[in-house]
Amino acid sequence: MSLVSGARSLLRLRRCRAAAAAVAGWRRAWACGQRGAGRPRPRPRPGGNVKPLDGIRVLDLTRVLAGPFATMILGDLGAEIIKVERPGSGDETRAWGPPFKGTESVYFLSVNRNKKSIAVNLKSSHGVRIIKDLASVCDVLIENYVPGKLAELGLGYRDIEEIAPHIVYCSISGYGQTGPMSLRAGYDSVACAVSGLMDITGPQDGEPVRPGVAMTDLATGLYSHGAIMAGLLQREKTGRGLYIDCNLLSSQVACLTHLAANYLTGGREAKRWGTAHESIVPYQAFKTKDGYLVVGAGNDQQFAIVCKILSLPSLSDDQRYKTNQLRVQNRRELINVLYARFSEKTTKDWLQLFEGSGVPYGPINSIQKAFSEPQVIHNDLILEMDHPTAGSIAVPGPAVRFSDFKISNPKPPPLIGQHTVEVLKTLLGYNESFINELLAAGTVTQHELD
Repeated sequence: MSLVSGARSLLRLRRCRAAAAAVAGWRRAWACGQRGAGRPRPRPRPGGNVKPLDGIRVLDLTRVLAGPFATMILGDLGAEIIKVERPGSGDETRAWGPPFKGTESVYFLSVNRNKKSIAVNLKSSHGVRIIKDLASVCDVLIENYVPGKLAELGLGYRDIEEIAPHIVYCSISGYGQTGPMSLRAGYDSVACAVSGLMDITGPQDGEPVRPGVAMTDLATGLYSHGAIMAGLLQREKTGRGLYIDCNLLSSQVACLTHLAANYLTGGREAKRWGTAHESIVPYQAFKTKDGYLVVGAGNDQQFAIVCKILSLPSLSDDQRYKTNQLRVQNRRELINVLYARFSEKTTKDWLQLFEGSGVPYGPINSIQKAFSEPQVIHNDLILEMDHPTAGSIAVPGPAVRFSDFKISNPKPPPLIGQHTVEVLKTLLGYNESFINELLAAGTVTQHELD
């Protein structure tokens, strides 16, 4: 049997079976859901390190940062992540370096743990059929292609919904799936600029500055992760999947919070304040004899404590500074006095004086110093893994801890196509001869470990 005819017959049969099983299963779930509050709750499973997303399977068609960040969090929570990559080059960030660890980009290594990689050529009709087959046995599909691109390939939400009505399908884009900017390529720094974030970031009298980390991408990843969790909960209630539209612009505009509300409610335009706060004084970085210290006095009592620590008690009694509103009005004079005082001692000296005061404070750390902080170490924010080719690697660990389970024993980021044959065999039941035909045709590739 030829590759074409064999592929068509086998994939058609598997797709029909999977679709029928999915529809039947979700009809049962819907009927069960209709019984409402009387529906029995699942009983807790005793023992073990049971994670909330154990048994959930995610088909990950994302690259770069926002999508991979979202699926990494889902993987930390127990989901099985199947990362689909382009044969040969894979995720673009595999080439983003230096630095590299061995031949692996550290950028890629930072956000792709707990994933399986399969290399599939989506320009091939057989590759598209593989994705459809995988979607039928997955709970979630997440992608970040230019809007409309996957639909052109027959992998849009409506196409997938037909064969997998249970699917929670999440699209990540630069600006949204529709609208005048929807077809533009979306990168963090551009969305950061368009959203207004870059305009309010930087020195008070200087030019706009890009944040040191891709916060717009990361915020979108967090929104996407949360939206997918909500989608899975919604599916439990309705028995149906749904479509989620996440994008960089919306995520970042939503994160403008009170500064956006200041404009929308009062027509007040925000401006750059450097490390300072527009509405709270003092709340900024001060230069010490050998570094910087950030101090925030969020109320009048804390301001009085700051003045006492600085041996400037008269400031808290000064009528110009009695309330935060007055301190904002007289910001320049007050900050000049504080700046002069902070410059007289080292950062270490000030840290010792502020310890136990109840006032928020901390040094401006380098990355090296940040990972040497006792609290960072205590919070298990250094995650070490053994990579099959890069050897020992370390990345930032999960930010959240839970009482009933641990995010432990992480799997290292995969090589391109490291799990292709495994996934095709175990999840789709493809036989060895058919997989070999797909490999020979270049529809899929497999990375063989030495």
